[in-house]
Amino acid sequence: MAERQIPAPPINPETADWWAACKDGKFLIPKDNSNGELFWYPRKNSPLTGSSDISWVEASGKGTIYSHSTLWRADPAYCIAYVTLDEGVTVMSNIVDTDFKTVKIGQTVELIWKDAADGQPVPCFKVV
Repeated sequence: MAERQIPAPPINPETADWWAACKDGKFLIPKDNSNGELFWYPRKNSPLTGSSDISWVEASGKGTIYSHSTLWRADPAYCIAYVTLDEGVTVMSNIVDTDFKTVKIGQTVELIWKDAADGQPVPCFKVV
């Protein structure tokens, strides 16, 4: 099966630090230091409190499929999913290196890096 080329991600001042960490092989989750809670997606201000006192926690790279959709008519077909990380936040990502016919809600997945069209490493997940 041919592998889909992931489009280059839009990198902006809000997400530049996060994408730079991806180049170092680190999947970081933002943490609101004013209340200690993790949130998603990466940004400079917490959507929970509005605080700019943010730090970063490195994710374990393990999670569970919350929901998924396979685009069978695409050429090549690809699968996207909401993955709830072991740390508690839910992220949208690509499922890769997996037979899409076997993907199910509740399956355990692990982080795998794939290069986008511009060479930027993008966090994806495969079923374990």
